[in-house]
Amino acid sequence: MFRRTFWFGTGVAAGVWATTKVNRKLKQLTPDSLAATAANKALDVGTRVKDRAVGFALDVRDNMAQREAELDDALGLNAPVDRELPALRHHAAIENSKDPKSVVDDNTTYTTYSYNRNEDH
Repeated sequence: MFRRTFWFGTGVAAGVWATTKVNRKLKQLTPDSLAATAANKALDVGTRVKDRAVGFALDVRDNMAQREAELDDALGLNAPVDRELPALRHHAAIENSKDPKSVVDDNTTYTTYSYNRNEDH
């Protein structure tokens, strides 16, 4: 009699356990639950991709600044400047009313030419 009671109880427990498992799985497979699971996974993947993209962009920016500094050193752009930059040249083309076709600057005459396309025909 004890054996029958034991096996009956074991069968009832197995039935309850199996029913619970099946009901949980059925709830997981409803359309709403599947949509929520897919949305959560998509958000997780999106967050991981965004984090990797931001990390990549920061690495690119750091390496770009480092390479720019290397190029500046190689070209001597970081060297101190001992001389002054030349002053801006003032062209006297506007002020020279005697000959509008020539420009005088530092005793050098530049001649301007007309670019009329109809002169060649």
